[in-house]
Order: sequence, then C-alpha cells, then structure tokens
Amino acid sequence: MAHYLGLDIGTSAVKAVIIDEAQSVVAEAEAALAVSRPHPGWSEQNPQDWWRAVETVLQEFRVQVPRVMPRIEAIGLSGQMHGAVLLGTDMQPLRPAMLWNDSRAGAEAEKLARDNPALPGLVGVMPMPGLTAPKIPWLARHEPDVLAKLHKIILPKDYIRLQLTGECITDMSDAAGTWWLDEARRDWCDAALAATGLSRAQMPRLVEGNAEAGHLGRELALRWGLRPSIPVAGGGGDAAAGAVGIAAINPGDAFLSLGTSGQLF
Repeated sequence: MAHYLGLDIGTSAVKAVIIDEAQSVVAEAEAALAVSRPHPGWSEQNPQDWWRAVETVLQEFRVQVPRVMPRIEAIGLSGQMHGAVLLGTDMQPLRPAMLWNDSRAGAEAEKLARDNPALPGLVGVMPMPGLTAPKIPWLARHEPDVLAKLHKIILPKDYIRLQLTGECITDMSDAAGTWWLDEARRDWCDAALAATGLSRAQMPRLVEGNAEAGHLGRELALRWGLRPSIPVAGGGGDAAAGAVGIAAINPGDAFLSLGTSGQLF
C-alpha cells in the first residue's frame, strides 16, 4: 500500500504525519520551535531551526515505522504563511526569518497602501505589517546591507522544499499571502514587486498546490530510508491546506482555525 508524508512548518512546532491510501494516520511526530523577539513587535525564527526539526521528526519516523518509510510515494508541505526568508547567492539565509506576527513594518504597510491604491484589487489584500511585502521596505530603511545581498525571497515551508529538493518554488496560496501575487492571473504582479523594489528574478517559481515541485535528493532519501526522487508537492499555506484537508472547498464553506493565530477562513 502506498503511503504519503506530510510536513507542516508551524510557528510553535514542525509537525509530521504519515498516512496510507485510505488516509488513515500511520505515524505522527513533532519537534518544538522557539520564537525570538529581540525587540518589541519583532518575531523571528532561524530557518535552520525548521530544518533541524524536520530532520528530528524524520529520524523519529525511521525508528518508529522503518518498514513504512520505503513505501512513501510523495511528500506534502504546508506551513505558516507570510514569513520572509531572505537568501543570498549561496542560497543560505541572510538573517533570521521575519514571521507573520512580526509587526515592525507598520509604517511601511501604510505607505504602500497610500502610494498604491489600485494594487489591492490585483493582489487581493491590503498591505498589512504581517504580510511579506512590507518587510522589504523596512529592510531597505533599517538593514540595507542585508537587502543589497538578496538573491531570492521565499516562504517558510519553501525553505524546507529547498533543503529537500534544491528547488526554489512556492505555491499559489502561499504566494497570495505575500501581497505580490496577481490573483486573477495566478502570476507575480510586476507592479507590486516594483513598489517594494523587487523583481521577478528574486521570486520563487510558481506552481499549483497539487503539482510536483521538486524531487527528494538521493542523500536525504538514503539517510531516512526513503526512495530517492519521490515528488514533493507544491503544497500550501497552513490555512489553505487545512481547508482542503477538511473539504471546506465550496462557496459558503468556512472553518475557524485556533492555533498560534486565530482566523475565520
């Protein structure tokens, strides 16, 4: 029987699950994460901590269910949205990731709204401090040396994809939470990128959530007892993935999510 691995990069923990073809849970594991708050309103995590947590849960699965691991046929990803993971040319983080609940970019969000009144109609949301885009003009003001080295910007779950596959890719739902996605066209919005001083060259490739978005590297597969080159799905932001998981996918469907954040979706 085929099995599938799911990884969720949360704010308080990395959570993992293995299910079979009947969607029965075969194994679960999680590894706690800490949030750094060096100044009031700041909320940061080290992306390498997410990866260490993923390695922890996968090693736990190898001990728990060693016979199941070779049967895993695909990996799915979900995770906290809006975070800014800034990568240099070596694809390593330039600084700690600025998270969804980081409020330092309030003034920058207000300026984006004033200067770009037509853009919310394209990107589907008003600029808010927690979104990814306002964090960039904040960096331009306060950490220009970091921003000058920016090669790629990705979302938290997509940092894990990068480690698993070497691919720099995100899905539509996570992209929609950045303020940079033209939602109707399902493509990056050049005007929104320009408003924050970025270009398409610095963005990850876009895929649908159910598309193949890279394949597991051979060295990691051997380490965890998995088959090499199994596909990693595009995945989704945690709220969008939760909606699909409970089949809240039709007009009029809704659910209430109460985790580190609370939202009606």
